[in-house]
Amino acid sequence: MVFSIALRTSARRAAVMTASRRTFTRATSAVRAEDAGDAATRISLDFSMPHASVYSKAECDMVIIPGTAGEYGVTAGHTPVISELRPGVVQIFHNGVSDPEPEKFFISGGFAMTHANSNTVISTPEAVKVEDLDAEAAQKGYNDAKAAMDAAEPESEARARAQISFEAHEAMCQALGLAVA
Repeated sequence: MVFSIALRTSARRAAVMTASRRTFTRATSAVRAEDAGDAATRISLDFSMPHASVYSKAECDMVIIPGTAGEYGVTAGHTPVISELRPGVVQIFHNGVSDPEPEKFFISGGFAMTHANSNTVISTPEAVKVEDLDAEAAQKGYNDAKAAMDAAEPESEARARAQISFEAHEAMCQALGLAVA
């Protein structure tokens, strides 16, 4: 008796999953067909922090994003993706990759989402133009964080905090072209 109830429940779950898959496939096919007719040639960029917006629906040709799995570029028609961000530099190419110098922002982390309609959203706690970073302060922060990390007990909260600071300052130094050891 229990076995037959389990089979009925299992069969019911399988039927629901199959129906769900069919519905999802039809819905995504409809969205893809709709998007295919309106193929974007540029990216719509939303780039913001909790306290300010850097860009809202700005059109650009390419954005290079520092994801935790690696740096990646987004152009029109990019596959939808969600990525956690690491401290690093967001590069915005407003007029194609032939831009002599992309606009560069140092970010502390965050998340990026690229949608099927070529809209890319970057949300970060902090963003600063690279040219506004203080090289001396970045180098000092790097050295202080390295010393704190080396002095902290392994597996301690103090070490974890120092390591976060170290990684952020290391990325700042790299963005500024400073040598880090």
